[in-house]
Amino acid sequence: MPYADGMATLREAQREMTRKLLLDAGIELFTTKGYALTKVDDIASAAGTTRVTFYAYFPSKGDLMKALIAERLNAALGRVPSAEHGSTERELVAVVEDGSRERIRAWLAATSEQWDEIRPYTTTAFEAAAVDPEIRTLFDEWLNEAVGDIKDGLDRADRFPAGTRHFRSVIAMTELDHVARHWTPGTWGVERREMLDVLTESWFGSIGRR
Repeated sequence: MPYADGMATLREAQREMTRKLLLDAGIELFTTKGYALTKVDDIASAAGTTRVTFYAYFPSKGDLMKALIAERLNAALGRVPSAEHGSTERELVAVVEDGSRERIRAWLAATSEQWDEIRPYTTTAFEAAAVDPEIRTLFDEWLNEAVGDIKDGLDRADRFPAGTRHFRSVIAMTELDHVARHWTPGTWGVERREMLDVLTESWFGSIGRR
């Protein structure tokens, strides 16, 4: 019996390792080659396995992309499951509820430290969404979950007319997503401190506490 248990544990570990290798190979190829040009065979080969094995883990290339968003991107951003929104970042809700310029800037500064890590996932997801309707839907849902966090914070604070809160949240998150995907030091003529100053003022104007 212990031998059988040990073999089962080993097989499970091997499955997890193969899945990780496929995810690693997928994001690497999506980033360097592009989502549209990357084939299932490319991913399987880069992971050191076969097309048949790939399909034992993911029904399609799109399903692998979905796993990258749902698992790795959410984990990097500290998003946890939520009954209301699918996922939530509790700190973002608390920051928006507080609404002070200082708290907003601190959160944006901390988030910006993650941009290099998450950019391969968000950029690839944005590219995949252009050619895959299912990824488009998933990416929109993911952004809407973040929008929901901002609106929850505004609702808790009872700040701004209720009918404008969702729109304000959309503006703030759309702006942040674009900057996070495209800004690097010197882009648009601003370094990190200046970028954070301007982004903070924009967020404070849209969703901050008066």
